[in-house]
Amino acid sequence: MHTSELQWSTEEKAIAKEAIATAYSREISGLVQVVRDRASSLNSMDDLWQLHDFLSARRHELDGKYDDRESALLFVFSSLVKEGWLSLDELEGLDAAKLSKITALTRMF
Repeated sequence: MHTSELQWSTEEKAIAKEAIATAYSREISGLVQVVRDRASSLNSMDDLWQLHDFLSARRHELDGKYDDRESALLFVFSSLVKEGWLSLDELEGLDAAKLSKITALTRMF
């Protein structure tokens, strides 16, 4: 069965929404700390533009990363688990087949 053919129950949709919000919040908190650290050591206009470029790249990355379409959720969750922004325990309540696919995908990326 392809990921686009998976059915998500109302409960699973709620779990997915909460998991994405949790991971996003964690990643944004980490990003804010990185920006604070970098901003505190700005010494030149070049440093400022490097920070700007860094933020622009991160924004682009984040905009694409947190895709909440049902057809993308397994891939999104596997990436978030692999990167440490989410744990498999936080996806408890999803169908066992979905959790199995997420687990397998974390080993592939």
